[in-house]
Amino acid sequence: MEKTMKSRLLSAVMGAAILLTGHAWAQEMKKGGVLNITLTADIRGLDGGRTDNNTDSVLYHIYDPLVAVRDDLTVGPALAESWDISEDGKTYTFHLKQGATYHNGDKVVAADFKWLWERRMASAEGSDAPWLCIPVFDGSRTTKVESVEAPDDTTMVFNLAAPSGLFLVQLADPVCNIWIASPKNVDADNKWIEGSAIGSGPFKLNEWRKEQYISLTRFDDYVPAPGEKSGHSGDRTAYVDEARFVIIPDKTAAETALFAGQVDVVSTISPARVEDMKANGATILSSPGLSITAILLQTNDPVLNPKMRLAIAHALDFRQIAAAQTVGMTEFNPSGVPQSSAMFDESFVDSWPEYDIEKSKQLQAEAGYKGEVIKIQTNQRYIGMYNNAVVIQAMLAQAGINLELEVLDWAAQLDNFFAGKFQMQSWGYSARPDPLVLYGMFTGDKVNFPSYQWGDEKAQELLKTATNTQDLAERKAILKELQDLMAEQVPMLGLYYFPVIEAISSKLVGYTSWPLDRPRAWGVSKTE
Repeated sequence: MEKTMKSRLLSAVMGAAILLTGHAWAQEMKKGGVLNITLTADIRGLDGGRTDNNTDSVLYHIYDPLVAVRDDLTVGPALAESWDISEDGKTYTFHLKQGATYHNGDKVVAADFKWLWERRMASAEGSDAPWLCIPVFDGSRTTKVESVEAPDDTTMVFNLAAPSGLFLVQLADPVCNIWIASPKNVDADNKWIEGSAIGSGPFKLNEWRKEQYISLTRFDDYVPAPGEKSGHSGDRTAYVDEARFVIIPDKTAAETALFAGQVDVVSTISPARVEDMKANGATILSSPGLSITAILLQTNDPVLNPKMRLAIAHALDFRQIAAAQTVGMTEFNPSGVPQSSAMFDESFVDSWPEYDIEKSKQLQAEAGYKGEVIKIQTNQRYIGMYNNAVVIQAMLAQAGINLELEVLDWAAQLDNFFAGKFQMQSWGYSARPDPLVLYGMFTGDKVNFPSYQWGDEKAQELLKTATNTQDLAERKAILKELQDLMAEQVPMLGLYYFPVIEAISSKLVGYTSWPLDRPRAWGVSKTE
């Protein structure tokens, strides 16, 4: 007997407290107008192969995901309106919504999803940009998808090698971009056609002027999923005629444009700017954050041996950093379990090395450190990353550690991250819907995938065990063991989870913030 998910959706995070502040749907949604949303950087492409937060945010308007994260961090319907799980937990059958079409008028069929899935899973072979989530589904870390079938136009079947408690969460993870797209996006050589973005989402591509804006227009034939608008799930009907994502790298310029009525949404507001923006007439929306801010340490670097990494940790007053950088809006948390998670308690923080400069100096001597320059890569496109690097540099100097800032273009820093070409980086991981997904983004096979921070075999084994554990209390205990090991090896320095803060125009109706911190143009109307 199969467990039916048609009326009950699997929870990815149990009991997570979500506090959303925004405009309720008190006014009737009206069509028309242009919604201008700022981005700090241009997107990296239209096929989802090279990913970052800005790129993913835009592409989720064009393409329909199979399943999606909701506001409350549960997994909800999108392209798939329902699904069944076999009794042994190894077969997932998804039922696609009826009547969906692509932006070019073609019918959406399950075979197209199978085609794109297999294309992405094969991208590691001879590709300079393999799909980031291949190790999520090929058994390298946890889940192994043995086959994907499309028995008819509206049915998708995933066959797993073993049950996985995280499979639905992994499918819904926005970083993986698991959506449907038309095969007509590629040419005869199976290469994605430049400028092509034929999806079935609520908006279609109108124009992409690189380094200026991405213009999307409403797709009137969009078929919504069942349920109310929630996260990337449910009713994603568009009301504005155009959603324009405007590239404004400078935050001050973006705020000025909002005050002048030139843009309607500015995301990732610094906590220090909240009061000033309110004073200038902006409406402030907020939500608990799921994006961990961190300092990455290259474990393969000979200078940054285990004792030196521990010395760096003891030289930093993490609580002071978190309080100062977020104006007291959040607290220090070095773990992959955010404070909003039902699994979180202070034990995930307590094992971390305490601030102790003398201990740091002792460990430096044991590590053989003789004042060599250590470089930390950062950028000024994301000013929080730059500010964190400056603070870290000053604190380490007090302990006798010679840290030098290497300020790069954001694209260059991102390329170095994926290639593992750095000693230290000031970094921020995009929001993840589940602690296991976050731990999985920095724990894995570092030899074949240099973007993983932590390649320790025991850590990888603990992560796999936690992923295959259904009981939440048991899973929490394993994650605690994983975090204790992380505190011993210090492959990275988790600082805090940045709160989601957005400033919007008072003309918007229906716009809300949510923990995954991605602007959504659907379900929003604009008054005159």
